[in-house]
Amino acid sequence: MAIKAKTKVKTRLEATCPNHARSDISIRDLVVTIDEPVERGGSNLGTSPTETTLASLIGCTNVIGHKCAAKLGLDIGHLHITVVCDFDRRGVTLAEEIAVPFERIELTVEADGDVSDADLARLSAEVAKFCPVAKLFRQAGTDIVETWRVREAA
Repeated sequence: MAIKAKTKVKTRLEATCPNHARSDISIRDLVVTIDEPVERGGSNLGTSPTETTLASLIGCTNVIGHKCAAKLGLDIGHLHITVVCDFDRRGVTLAEEIAVPFERIELTVEADGDVSDADLARLSAEVAKFCPVAKLFRQAGTDIVETWRVREAA
């Protein structure tokens, strides 16, 4: 008898925060440190909260990209993903409330597998349907400009 996967789950994270800038977050059997750079009063032991959020977009694009590629029968090989974000810091500096702090994200995804640009266009459309982190950004009003292309051989 096949085991049916749960469609909804609770995810639990817990953190110890030894100072105003650092959070040591327990997730499963891992500890992730989120911290601010020294120039912002942190100890630079991890990425900042906003950097971590953008890193999550990269991680999610990679995971969902590979799942969607498998579903479409595409060999995308390895991905090289770059994010460049226009971030409005007025909110984090408490200058004023900002409705959309991550204004624009340029997401560039390069695949080194045996795929065409047309294959990557199909893949991009599928990933947009299923990547929860990209959905969060889009629903918050962030403009995500995506470029998917075949990676040139080095």
